[in-house]
Amino acid sequence: MQNTILSHQEIQHKIRRIAYQIYEANVEEKEIIIAGIDGGGLKFAKKIQTVLKKITDATITLCKVSMDKSNPLESGVTTSIPESAYINKSVVLVDDVLNSGTTLIYGAHHFLKNPLKQLKTAVLVNRNHKKYPVKADYKGISLSTSLQEHVHVNFQTKNDMVYLD
Repeated sequence: MQNTILSHQEIQHKIRRIAYQIYEANVEEKEIIIAGIDGGGLKFAKKIQTVLKKITDATITLCKVSMDKSNPLESGVTTSIPESAYINKSVVLVDDVLNSGTTLIYGAHHFLKNPLKQLKTAVLVNRNHKKYPVKADYKGISLSTSLQEHVHVNFQTKNDMVYLD
């Protein structure tokens, strides 16, 4: 059984709102690093980057964050830009769904190995099933779901959708 949680239009609204929140928290910054966790997080980060480029003169740098999501401790975390590129910068770590918090906590740990101006997190869907003490600073929607339910995020041209099954 599939239940639509967010329609394409609702997702576009949430992306704009999150982009404005990021901008407001970084209004003095000359560069903002938008670090998307590979997969849905990177797709969501690209959408946020597109809106930010329209509303600020700051340089918006997209960074791909890669890890084995089932075993991030073993695989480690890598980024598409060198560590020197985000030292003393404002970083927003982005994922599509915050479920257990595993990918966000390991992603945050990677960035915190260097001095940053600030590190914030953004997710489209916050599921409230955390194993780790990690929170989303910017979130599209919070859902209280059972562990058996699965949130799907589909990013497709003009047909983005979030649904539960």
